[in-house]
Amino acid sequence: MTAADTPQEQKDRIPPGQTLTQGFPVLHYGSVPYYRDMSKWDLRIFGLVDHEVQLSYKQFMALPRREFRNDIHCVTTWSKLDNVWEGVAVATVMEQVKLLPEASHVMLHAEHGWSTNLPLDDFLRETTFFGIKHNGELLTPEHGYPVRMVVPHLYFWKSAKWLRGIEFMSKDKPGFWERNGYHMYGDPFKEQRYDFD
Repeated sequence: MTAADTPQEQKDRIPPGQTLTQGFPVLHYGSVPYYRDMSKWDLRIFGLVDHEVQLSYKQFMALPRREFRNDIHCVTTWSKLDNVWEGVAVATVMEQVKLLPEASHVMLHAEHGWSTNLPLDDFLRETTFFGIKHNGELLTPEHGYPVRMVVPHLYFWKSAKWLRGIEFMSKDKPGFWERNGYHMYGDPFKEQRYDFD
């Protein structure tokens, strides 16, 4: 809770069906990738762009960073308020590419074939960013080291851990969890958890 928040203001920041946590729970499907040689890591930007871009770990880490503050909400019903991140703004990465006009959606690709979808406008929001540090510490492998997407206005499964690719598309299509019953959009304040809700 920030110094300016009253108990009611803090309550208003917690979506329906969520419980406040002081911890940072670890939830994911499959095994955690551990990187032994960062020269083999890159971030691929492809799809509806005028040319494909591959940023090496060294190139990505050299991009300008800034601080971001937000609340995060997991589909499994926990919320964590007042997170402080260090990361790279989406606008900074987008300076590397030129989108084709038909681009309307994004697929985020992560290790082990994991993926999740976003409308382009949500990806381009000023509040969406590439997270590198959380509360002053580098992300742990369990939380997405070296880079995770952070999309705080949607349920946290949309904030892909272990990010490796950004694909721009002309129409929406489901990612891994969306193919397995999760909502295509995932607004926590509308409780868009599952497609059968």
